[in-house]
Amino acid sequence: MSVSIPKISQHSAILLERARRCGLSAEELLQGVREQSLQVFAPAQHEHYRYEEWFSYAEEHGEDLQKAIQEGYRITFNTRNGLKIWLEQTFGLNSETDFTVGEGMIEGLTLSESQLKLLEQRLAVNWMIADVKVEGTAVIVRLMLRGLQSS
Repeated sequence: MSVSIPKISQHSAILLERARRCGLSAEELLQGVREQSLQVFAPAQHEHYRYEEWFSYAEEHGEDLQKAIQEGYRITFNTRNGLKIWLEQTFGLNSETDFTVGEGMIEGLTLSESQLKLLEQRLAVNWMIADVKVEGTAVIVRLMLRGLQSS
């Protein structure tokens, strides 16, 4: 029996990871989603990270945020810029110093094995992990927009 992993939008994934990055625990996230409480998400609120319409958006689009928090998720579709922001929020990286964003690719992304596993689980199917090089305890990853890889 296969377990269905919830699919959520890139925007929802970024807001969720932003809240985690700002220190909200899984229990606080679940409480905030259950109660649709903007107050719980106040520490993560910022000019580019607004939670006012997150709950209604998720509901309208069939996103099970509680299950995504508890069991993980897969992003439905990644844009280049959205993937860059998700990587920054999820792994605490800086796109100006920690990896390079090019046309249809992201290179030089240094992750741990557990971060790579998380990326594999979350990355939308329109992107692929094109290359992985192990260097000590780190892995250097290159991501590529599916369809751009050379045959």
